[in-house]
Amino acid sequence: MTPEFIQYLTRIKYGARLEGSEEPGVMNELEAHMEDKLQELTESGLSEAEAIETCLGQMGSTKLIARQIYETYSQGSWKQVLLASMPHILFGLLFVLNWWHFAGWITVLLLLILATTVYGWWHGKPTWIFSWLGYTMLPVLAVGILLLYLPRGWSLLTLPLYFPLALWWLFRIIVQTTRRDWLFSSLMLLPLPILIGWFLAVSPSGKFTQASVQRVYDLAPWIGLSFIALALTIAAFIRLRQRWLRVALLATSGLMTLTLVVYYARERLNTSTFLGLMLVMWGVFLVPPLLDRLFRVRLQTRWRLREESATGSKKTA
Repeated sequence: MTPEFIQYLTRIKYGARLEGSEEPGVMNELEAHMEDKLQELTESGLSEAEAIETCLGQMGSTKLIARQIYETYSQGSWKQVLLASMPHILFGLLFVLNWWHFAGWITVLLLLILATTVYGWWHGKPTWIFSWLGYTMLPVLAVGILLLYLPRGWSLLTLPLYFPLALWWLFRIIVQTTRRDWLFSSLMLLPLPILIGWFLAVSPSGKFTQASVQRVYDLAPWIGLSFIALALTIAAFIRLRQRWLRVALLATSGLMTLTLVVYYARERLNTSTFLGLMLVMWGVFLVPPLLDRLFRVRLQTRWRLREESATGSKKTA
């Protein structure tokens, strides 16, 4: 396959963002179609360079083809809808049924999340895995909260180590997920500002006290409702085909759910905390596409260097 075809197909593959199980078949079919078209043009009397240029011109824009492929294959099945929304439903039921104060139920739920995430991560990273992946951050957040209960001297020693490690781990997951699709990074991070908002509503000081327990009891139905709302968002996200609708859905749902948190916890969240939560929410929607853009620039730079190298080699020859 010619370098021009490789670059053309790579752009389509990057833009189509297919699942690992679907990508080889779709790209092989597209490659075979282009090879057949090139052969026809060559046999018609065109030179190889002219045939390649004509073939690529007839194929059309890589962005258009990638978008068409994305919209054809992006819609998930109802099974994927159930799997993707399940972690939000389980956490919602945990509060709606007032089971959140049973350590056994929380432990079982966290183990289920970790096991499901590991299984999905090592089996092709299907679309539904990313909503589970977001909840794997809970143990990391829990460790940070527990460090606050250490004696002051130990806290001062451990927290400077904890924050860089936690941020490194979070950033690494975001990068890996963004390479698959930056939308999945936003999907994964969507519960994060909601969790932080509810935690600050029940424990403004950062420490879980007896008063915090009573606040959780008071807010439990609304906490559960916010997770159920996230589950409905994920269900709609999986079934939508158009990318712009998915972006609009995540942004609207995230901001509305955070508004719900702020409304029912308005007496315990001051203005600076509210602005901080909004900043975190916007980070959920802005950081992944910025990373994706960085990856695209690097990829385009790599292609340009290869083209310059190939051109230099031809001139030398």
